[in-house]
Amino acid sequence: MNAKNAFFILLIPLLLITGGCASTSKPKPPVAATPIAEIQKHPRNWVGKEVLVTGEVKETFSVIIHKQFVLKDPTGEITVVTSKPLPAKGEQLSIHGVVEEGLSVGSETKTIVREKEG
Repeated sequence: MNAKNAFFILLIPLLLITGGCASTSKPKPPVAATPIAEIQKHPRNWVGKEVLVTGEVKETFSVIIHKQFVLKDPTGEITVVTSKPLPAKGEQLSIHGVVEEGLSVGSETKTIVREKEG
């Protein structure tokens, strides 16, 4: 066996082993939608986590560069902050975003989802 053949014989198992290693790229977005009520019940557990929420657009709001809308699923409602054009009321959407703590007034804290770019 010459050196060239030995190199390829050793290279193939190495490629197979390293091909199965975990990637250090960004985490993949969730596949299943998270019920909005789950986020609202335990907001501290969700802050900073990426979620997929689906539902109907109930309200929209825009002031200069701040755009947001309320998304309602069968379990509850949540505000979505976006940099994209606002959807139409009544539109059904699936939103990938990150849960954040929103406005706090007294003992009341509003949890929001910041829609991911792209």
